[in-house]
Amino acid sequence: MKISLLALAVAAAVCAGALGAGRALATTTHQATKTVKIVMHDPGCHWFVVHGKYATTKTVNANRVRLVNQDEDALKVASRHGTRHIPVGKSLVMGRGNYVIMMVGQASDDNYLKLTVR
Repeated sequence: MKISLLALAVAAAVCAGALGAGRALATTTHQATKTVKIVMHDPGCHWFVVHGKYATTKTVNANRVRLVNQDEDALKVASRHGTRHIPVGKSLVMGRGNYVIMMVGQASDDNYLKLTVR
């Protein structure tokens, strides 16, 4: 009886240690997704909003970036992996890389935005 209780206590301690170790290994630190707004502003049609000012280039240190389209038309986001579209009022999450952002059907004198995600 004492041996079985002792064996049961040891087994419970081993299981608790294994579960605790598994939980510790499963937790990771996730970096929050940063939001980048693209807005309509003349001249040049579309711009990044950076600390209340307008810019055509932006570098973000994050794993992922959420691009929010607040422009007047859909945007094209081009990278070496292809082209994606962001409709007006919608957003798109992008990973690390270099991106060129332009409006669909934009005029030749409109801005091309350059985004770098590190």
